[in-house]
Amino acid sequence: MPQFAANLTMMYPELSFLDRFEAAARDGFKAVEYLFPYAYTADELSARLHGNGLQQVLFNAPPGGTDAASIDAAWANNTRGTASVPGREAEFRAGFGMALRYAAVLKCPRIHVMAGLLGEGHTRESHLPTYIANLTWAAEQAAKEGLDILIEPINTRDIPGFFLNRQDHAHEVIGAIGASNIKVQMDLYHLQIVEGDVAMKIRKYLPTGRVGHFQIAGVPERHEPDMGELNYGYLFDVIDEVSQACGWQGWVGCEYKPKLGGQPDGTSAGLGWFAPYR
Repeated sequence: MPQFAANLTMMYPELSFLDRFEAAARDGFKAVEYLFPYAYTADELSARLHGNGLQQVLFNAPPGGTDAASIDAAWANNTRGTASVPGREAEFRAGFGMALRYAAVLKCPRIHVMAGLLGEGHTRESHLPTYIANLTWAAEQAAKEGLDILIEPINTRDIPGFFLNRQDHAHEVIGAIGASNIKVQMDLYHLQIVEGDVAMKIRKYLPTGRVGHFQIAGVPERHEPDMGELNYGYLFDVIDEVSQACGWQGWVGCEYKPKLGGQPDGTSAGLGWFAPYR
């Protein structure tokens, strides 16, 4: 049976961020993920995890910036990663070092590294050498700590100009680097929008050992997975079937915007889909 992690950036918006840990545990989640931890101390987040019996299974390296204030500013100014952006290598390395320090305290086994946006007049080909060089360096640093690095194809409707959009491109990058601890964050919401044929993509890529994490959301509104055009009950069965055959034991992150989010208990009210998996 798939293991589900609540995404605390998107879920429980009716609560303050630190109160979302308790809410997720109360609703039956055993693990959490979120975009960025840097507005809080690692020790405070660790206390919330331990106090609620939760595992931290994923967070993002900084999208830009090197401290809490500049990271917030980078995100607000539409910086969506620096890993592929020529000229920002030092910023990438400083931010990734910060992520490693948080991962050590939070005991988080994987870090998502956002690729970034194509600069004006730039192409995927002009960004690719920087991307490969930065990921190669990051994989070496992460390996020293026993951690995985994740890269995620993201649709250009939600993030126009994003460098990495397709599963095959992500796997090509991983093949070019050759590090065993670089894996794909396979977000089925983005996959459906860009490529479709979701079940067959799961069957193709999960047995390779190069998929480190799944994420889900309904398409197209990005609400609960039982809303929209994807049959997630079927897809969860496919993940379960293939996982049993190949020995995959990862997590499925619930990175969706609750339809009733913001209303009292709105996130919990939308968890009917989760009942069979608690």
